[in-house]
Amino acid sequence: MEIVESLEEIPVQNPQVEDFSWSDLTWTKFGTSEHHDDVALIPYSRVDEFIIGECSNAECPTRFHIERGRKRSRGSLKEYKTDEYLEYRLYWCSFGPENYGEGGDVLPSRKYRLNTRNRAARPQSMRGCTCHFVVKRLYARPLLALLIYNKRRHVNKAGFICHGPLDRDAIGPGAKKIPYGFRDDQASIKIWAERNKKSIFFYQESSETDQFMLGIQTEWQLQQFVRFGHGSLVAADSTFGIKKLKYPLCTLLVFDSRHHALPVAWIISRSYLKSDVEKWMKILLQRAQSVEPGFKINGFIIDDAATEIDPIRDTFCCPILFSLWRVRRTWLRNVVKKCNNIEVQRELFKCLGEVVYSIWDEVDTSKALERLTQDFVDETAFMQYFTSTWLPKIEMWLSTIKSLPLASQEVFGAIEAYHVKLKVKLFDDTHLGALQRVDWLVHKLTTELHSSYWLDRYADESDSFQNVKEEYIASTSWHRASEIPDSAVTLDENNSLVAKVQSQKDIDVTRVVWNPGSEFAFCDCAWSLQGNLCKHIIKVNTMCENRKGYGDSMSLLSFKEKLRNIKMKPLDNSIALDLSMALTLQMVEQIKQLVQLSETDDISSIVNDLPVKWGCKKGRTTIGIPASIAAFIKKKKQKRKR
Repeated sequence: MEIVESLEEIPVQNPQVEDFSWSDLTWTKFGTSEHHDDVALIPYSRVDEFIIGECSNAECPTRFHIERGRKRSRGSLKEYKTDEYLEYRLYWCSFGPENYGEGGDVLPSRKYRLNTRNRAARPQSMRGCTCHFVVKRLYARPLLALLIYNKRRHVNKAGFICHGPLDRDAIGPGAKKIPYGFRDDQASIKIWAERNKKSIFFYQESSETDQFMLGIQTEWQLQQFVRFGHGSLVAADSTFGIKKLKYPLCTLLVFDSRHHALPVAWIISRSYLKSDVEKWMKILLQRAQSVEPGFKINGFIIDDAATEIDPIRDTFCCPILFSLWRVRRTWLRNVVKKCNNIEVQRELFKCLGEVVYSIWDEVDTSKALERLTQDFVDETAFMQYFTSTWLPKIEMWLSTIKSLPLASQEVFGAIEAYHVKLKVKLFDDTHLGALQRVDWLVHKLTTELHSSYWLDRYADESDSFQNVKEEYIASTSWHRASEIPDSAVTLDENNSLVAKVQSQKDIDVTRVVWNPGSEFAFCDCAWSLQGNLCKHIIKVNTMCENRKGYGDSMSLLSFKEKLRNIKMKPLDNSIALDLSMALTLQMVEQIKQLVQLSETDDISSIVNDLPVKWGCKKGRTTIGIPASIAAFIKKKKQKRKR
């Protein structure tokens, strides 16, 4: 646009509408090539109508206050330029210029907040908005006003929208706690970390030698970690958002009383080095043991073959299991996405399962891969994805699957339910590059996701908020599968490749499950076609157990192989053989107790058969109770002394 150096060349505009705004005017570049502004000339009598129109901006509704003003009397200037003012007023959006949010700033020249009548309603609403314009009543032409727009967009210094419908996090009193307002994301997180030390168990700033790492665990999460993690399993959803987020998110999960996955810690970092992982793991364990001195987990479940397992073994001193849910989900999503024919989809997915099953079937894996590439050579889109993404690292994944015990389908469903909920909560607000801000990720985790799980647990344990409780109970595919009656499932004795499940909502709808009894079964329902493990597959696989014509699940094959390895390793007539036998019997006994507990309807019948465990007289009332809870009970029982 051409730059104009004289106001005489700028036409006077008088829009026909009652209230008008920036979009109703034609703006001209006025000044020099080094410094120029967007200006427009309007009748001075219509300045108030322009301000009203600017306040009515649909994207960022606001008010404008007079930040600065000056006046001259007529005849005070003997010589003047065409743009000299008779009256000068600087109008600023009332959501600025100060920023009263976390890490915000107040103008250094202002020691108090202006108490003007058209100011924003609350100081915490001031978010450092930079939008402002100048109105000059011209000295040479008093009936005209020169509008000078310096900053048109309602953004803060970092360039992010800071109020209005497009910035839902900066509305109301809660905006004071939102750490937006920097050009530097790390500075924003540093302030949040200083103000929320109780919710942080590990924090390491980015430097030339160290990677940025942030470990979050609230007091409530710590309680759940001790309560459900002690003597039980801990799982990791390890690489969430590796493509979309600035830093990948790792979540540690425990399984609550309903075997639902419950997030008890979040680690935000791009570093997977053994030394870095060992740092936060040891601190996390020490934090749990400070609440319960005897805290110990019985197993740690990983879902990524590239995970460093040495820090887990050195820190938690427990067995490590592997979950196939991420591999299965990724393969199924890409099969459905890149192949259009459903018959090709189910055959391709079955063939992928055979590649994994070849570990225990004593089939050469290279031959299974060769068959895959030859039979589906026409599916160029999927084969190009598979050969470029998975083929270079398939040996690493298969080696990990073979060397570690595999987790069950119930674990599949629980971790997957958390993963889906996390995805819905985080990826529903992707405007303005928010996914690349760590402070936004921290805010989402510690407010929306945390409060959602707290409410779920409260509703379940207090038997309140029935709609929340019912939705929480039915959140996993494993539970939804348990509500399907056996009579709704049809297994064909003559054709073990197909099973049918009748819908409980619409009896005219029947779901077809191909390759039943396998973790790589394929269902034609919408939930399965999104890459998830659906209730129909879980129900069919449960009924296929111990039936002729159906193979064992991968987790059972893995378990059998581990038992065989234990039996084969020790020399005959050795102490190692005795120790292996003792460990095996102990494991079998624990499995029997778990099976008995899951199948019984009367818990008292099991409790009566348990051996009596005596303690000293002083501590009998608190034996078996965590130390933190026992101390609380003891304190409550103490009589008040006068």
